[in-house]
Amino acid sequence: SQSQIVCKDPQLYIARVLQLFNPQAVARAGIHASAVVASDACVADSAEIAALAVVESGAEIGAGTIVMSGAIVERNVKIGSNCIIHPRVVIYHDCQVGDRVEIHSGAIIGSDGFGNAWNGAAWEKIPQIGRVIIGSDVEIGANTTIDRGAIDDTIIEDGVRLDNLIQIAHNVEIGKHTAIAAATGVAGSAKIGAHCLIGGGVLIAGHIDIADRVTLLAGSGVP
Repeated sequence: SQSQIVCKDPQLYIARVLQLFNPQAVARAGIHASAVVASDACVADSAEIAALAVVESGAEIGAGTIVMSGAIVERNVKIGSNCIIHPRVVIYHDCQVGDRVEIHSGAIIGSDGFGNAWNGAAWEKIPQIGRVIIGSDVEIGANTTIDRGAIDDTIIEDGVRLDNLIQIAHNVEIGKHTAIAAATGVAGSAKIGAHCLIGGGVLIAGHIDIADRVTLLAGSGVP
C-alpha cells in the first residue's frame, strides 16, 4: 500500500503545500544604484527598489515591499507593506495600494478613464481626476488595466483576484474576494459585489449593479 493524505479540499491543500515549499520572494532591503528615487519619497528601510525602477516625489513604499526592475511608481502613490510590484508595472499618480498586493508585469494602474464630451464638431477630453484604490491581499494579472475614476475613485476591495488582460473602466467598484478571469471588460461605474466568479471574456455594461455571490460563465454579456 502507499501513503495517502486524505482531505476534504484537495485543491486548497495542494495550494498550501506549494506555498510552503515555494515561499513568496523576500525583499532585499535597499535601493539599487540605477534606480531613480525622489528625495522626498518615503521608502521603508526594509523595502527593495530594484534596478532602473522609478519612485517619484511624495510616493510611499511600505515595509518589505519589492518594486522590481523598470517599474514606475508616480508621484504621491501609496503602496503598503509586503507587496510585489513586478517589472514594467506603472502605477499612476495619487493611487493607493494596500498590503500584500501582487501586481504582475505590464499592468497599468490609474490610467485615464474613457471620458470625452462631444462639442458638436470634435471630442473634448473630460479630465479624470479620481484615483484607483486597491485593498489588501489583491492579485492583479499581467497587462491588466485599471482606469482611475473620473471624479470619484475606482475601488478594488480586499482579496480580489484579477487575471491577465482585463479592462476595468473608471469608477468601477469590485467587492471583496471576487475573482475575474482573463479578457473580461467592465465598463464605467459598474458595481460588482463580493465573492463573485466571473469567467473569461465576459462583457459587463456600465452603470449596473451585480449582487454578491453571482457567477457569470465565460463569454457572457451583462448589458
